[in-house]
Amino acid sequence: MAATTTHFARQVGTAVKEKIGRIKRVQAPWYTSLMAAASRALVDRLPLVDVIVEVRDARIPLSSECELLRNNLCSTRKIIALNKEDLAGRSGLQGWTHYFRATNCISCGVDAHNKESTKQLLGLIQRQVRELKGTSQANYTATVMLIGIPNVGKSALANALHQVGRISAAEKGKLRHATVTPEPGETKDIRSFKIGSHPNIFVLDTPGVLSHDVPDDDVLSKLILTGAIEEFLVGRKEIAEYFLAILNSSEQYKKWAKLSSDNTDGIYHGTPTGRLTFSEFQGKKKKQIPTDHTQDDIVRHVRRTLFETVSSFDGNISYEDEMGTLIARHFTALQEAFHVSAECGEDAHVKVARKLLNLFRTGRLGHYILDHLP
Repeated sequence: MAATTTHFARQVGTAVKEKIGRIKRVQAPWYTSLMAAASRALVDRLPLVDVIVEVRDARIPLSSECELLRNNLCSTRKIIALNKEDLAGRSGLQGWTHYFRATNCISCGVDAHNKESTKQLLGLIQRQVRELKGTSQANYTATVMLIGIPNVGKSALANALHQVGRISAAEKGKLRHATVTPEPGETKDIRSFKIGSHPNIFVLDTPGVLSHDVPDDDVLSKLILTGAIEEFLVGRKEIAEYFLAILNSSEQYKKWAKLSSDNTDGIYHGTPTGRLTFSEFQGKKKKQIPTDHTQDDIVRHVRRTLFETVSSFDGNISYEDEMGTLIARHFTALQEAFHVSAECGEDAHVKVARKLLNLFRTGRLGHYILDHLP
């Protein structure tokens, strides 16, 4: 990570630790009594299950490691599932799967919202179960536990495995669903879902658990940026500044260069010939809601604004103060792109930060792997 990016990560980490110090907590504030109880329950069940699938965030393959598993599990019973590979990019994950293989860990990238990707993980689970059972017979039952830190997509993965497994086994009956939200800590208890027949395989969806210790600034900032830890400990603007430092130091913004020469967002899309008539374009624009930052045209405008702001900057972003200047220009330019009124004052930057972080976390602003291969 570039030194200037590390500076902004440290700002986030320091702000969190200062707040923790002010509220005089012995343990990290995210380590609630509910999480402590969930951690104890998971430790008790670890010896009883056949296979553990440790779900990590593909954008932070090391920083999203579940501390409970560091000393509690033999690697032959564990699969590391790098979920949200659609946000990290499959090509970037190849080096990580090679790394885990070299450390004697079974791993794979997965996208819980992609059926084929889920099928591949299900096949890996089934092969691992057969190998551990040491039999070709199918008259047994196996249990698989999904475990990981909050907001890495365990419940979404449980739903996907349940649906794919039932379809492939021609199971009948009502589908069950684990609750899925973009906020960490939604899953409160352990639930079981059938994902295979002959043999019968059940997967356990579990609450996300974090360490009761506060990690270093680098890991802490990544956990907050990706949504594993809630934002109440630090301002959204500081988190967005950290993301912009990452963007400015990456090659991602260069992929949007072609948008800079096309200022008619959306006018070349949607018809068999690839071009809308003027009246069709006007009708499309009437349906747009300026405050909805998830619309394709607004996302394109945001990407173009980010590209133009970085590419037109003639300072040296290896210096912290000049990186700060560029980030400040981003916030000013993005107010127009996000249709945030300047009359909002300081709140305008907070609104920009909220919209920007949402686009990053949903993959609308490119693919990122924030950890570096050891």
